[in-house]
Amino acid sequence: MGANFITGTGTDIGKTWLCCALLRHWREQRRHPEALKPVLSGFDPAAPGASDAGALLEALGQAADERALEAIAPWRYAAPLSPDLASAREGRQVPFDALVGYTRRAAERAEGPLLVEGVGGVMVPLDENHTVRDWIAASGLPCVLVAGSYLGSMSHTLSALESLRHGGVPVTAIAVNESEGSSVALGQTLASLTNHVGGIPLLGIRRDDPGPGIARLAGLLA
Repeated sequence: MGANFITGTGTDIGKTWLCCALLRHWREQRRHPEALKPVLSGFDPAAPGASDAGALLEALGQAADERALEAIAPWRYAAPLSPDLASAREGRQVPFDALVGYTRRAAERAEGPLLVEGVGGVMVPLDENHTVRDWIAASGLPCVLVAGSYLGSMSHTLSALESLRHGGVPVTAIAVNESEGSSVALGQTLASLTNHVGGIPLLGIRRDDPGPGIARLAGLLA
């Protein structure tokens, strides 16, 4: 088992949901997965369980107490903004070198599958000089690109993929979460994207039956 970075075409695309589904799948198989959400914005200390980190901990069967949160999400910010803006409000910038070191050390010591969930989309700024793509590249991890099936998603997906390629980031798979109420069918989105992703495994995660897609993705990451 290795470590994989989970990134997305944008925010609210279903990265955390996908991570939680993978973690539960592996736990059902009696494996011992781990997960990190190193940078987290929009965090309310009064409701830690409602955060992305809290959801990951729940999927791991752990309580969202201060010790567990500090272990998997050490850089937490209150404002629901990009990390550069959220951190500026609190006067404590995301320390890029420390972030990369933290991610690399976690990957090196992981004994089971490790998911490192990013923040926002591929090109979200972390500070004045670095984006999420820079973080992935410096960490040396392959990634899963999470997308949706909404109208416009194909352009967003291919733009994100091109950005990752330009940054030298290997993409293990593209997971397309079915978007609720989309005028574009999931199958149509997959069929169109297939012609443009250069052989990268492309998976559809159906809203009414996510199990097969999650199992296939878990197999690719195993």
